[in-house]
Amino acid sequence: MNFNDYKKKVAGCWAGKNAGGVLGAPFEGKRQMNRVEFYTQDLSMGPPPNDDLDLQIIWLAAAERYGRNVNAMILGEYWLSYVIPNWVEYGMGKANLRNGVLPPMSGYTNNAYRNSCGCFIRSEIWACLAPGHPDIAARYAYEDGIVDHAGEGVYGEVFCAAVQSAAFAEEEIPDLISIGLSYIPEGCAVARCVKAACSCYEEKLPFDEARKYVHQTAPGTFGIQNLTNAEIERLVRDEQLDIGEPGFDAPENIGFMILGWLYGEGDFGKSLCLAVNCGEDTDCTAATLGALLGILSGIDGIPDKWLEPINDKIVTLCINKTEGGIWIPDTVTELTHRVAAQMPAFLGSAYCKMEQDGDYTIYCKKGMELRADSCETYMENTNGGGKDQRLNVKELCLLSPFVVRYDFPAFWMAIDYLEEPYFEKGKKRRFRVTVVNGMEMHEQQWVSIRLYLPRDISCEGASCVRLPLNNLWGSKAEKEFELDLENYDGEKAELMVQVSLIGRHSRGSAEIIFFQK
Repeated sequence: MNFNDYKKKVAGCWAGKNAGGVLGAPFEGKRQMNRVEFYTQDLSMGPPPNDDLDLQIIWLAAAERYGRNVNAMILGEYWLSYVIPNWVEYGMGKANLRNGVLPPMSGYTNNAYRNSCGCFIRSEIWACLAPGHPDIAARYAYEDGIVDHAGEGVYGEVFCAAVQSAAFAEEEIPDLISIGLSYIPEGCAVARCVKAACSCYEEKLPFDEARKYVHQTAPGTFGIQNLTNAEIERLVRDEQLDIGEPGFDAPENIGFMILGWLYGEGDFGKSLCLAVNCGEDTDCTAATLGALLGILSGIDGIPDKWLEPINDKIVTLCINKTEGGIWIPDTVTELTHRVAAQMPAFLGSAYCKMEQDGDYTIYCKKGMELRADSCETYMENTNGGGKDQRLNVKELCLLSPFVVRYDFPAFWMAIDYLEEPYFEKGKKRRFRVTVVNGMEMHEQQWVSIRLYLPRDISCEGASCVRLPLNNLWGSKAEKEFELDLENYDGEKAELMVQVSLIGRHSRGSAEIIFFQK
């Protein structure tokens, strides 16, 4: 792919995102079949704010500073510093981070909305920074999602990022959907709703029936939050629309996005309107679909009637502008230039090469579906090192939300809390430390794992161990510790674990926090 075509697709992504968000905003949070055909707002003074788009400006700022090194820990710091909303999953994620609860537990703990829509709307930045490489885009989407979501919420963002990244190089809808599904657990609710939408289209179900079928596949609650109990009972009785668990909203809304995509049959405006007509989280479904269609067609493929009322403008709602440190673009054009400027360094010289004339050529991934035997390669051949021996994205999605990962120069470490980060006075509390050789070194290692404990907390058995670390692929050293907190009176227990490879200078430390129930 040449650089000019790439930039047109990026511009189409953000313009489509903007259009879909504006179109769907007036109908957000309503469980009803809409009959929308175009914008319903007065746009003579410009578009309204679009939180579906502006959150990603914060992630772009993080990527501009940290490049490929950006991860959930870094994104969490940006989330605390620059995200204004304190509602539902956004607010719970922030509350957890402020209390010292780290990703992925920050997205899971006490978060009833962890399966909601707030992170699949943030997938486009990773697709645009990793065009034609869904494995890379999906990996960063996972790091993004676990800041304030878990489970289906994260699966939704991983799916969308993989599809959107692949759309830079692939056009066929069935192939793109298959690519996206390969990155998430097969039996998850997001996958079931996507497959339900495809089945409806293949069987030529009327659109109204298809909408109901997708909803019933994994019922959500987004569209009933402003209804009375009597109105909810009527919906269940008369329209046979079941009520799901509070906050369980990402699966069906992604299903609605797929319905709009399929039944729209290549027509930009029709597709967005159909997604909005399904109801529920309409600005999210239409904005995400608009971005995908914009990638597929490029900015030149979006009809002028959808672009002219918005006039290229970006209006933000969720970014804290008082702290400084965030450069907010005023237009889609400006945002496109910034993303395009960052992409070559983010994607790496193996996949984006500068030609003699100063232009770039982007080499897209061959075989974009995630294979069952695939290992994670998102840093392979991009930093002068060997393979990065990690879990692939689907394996990360299946990882317990109580496992916190840390990267250090010579190894990576995982601390498994085994359950939510609480302890009960008088009871033992277990956790597990796993160390994996992070460099492709063909030599045997010994690893030291040492605990530093507060007064009145003791460890059953040794608090410092030395374990062999084999040089074979996937080898690890693992130790489960058990704490005795019987004499501890504090409401919060903070301890440190220090890990080092014997004979090497690099070492890593991590804080472990438990809260008294």
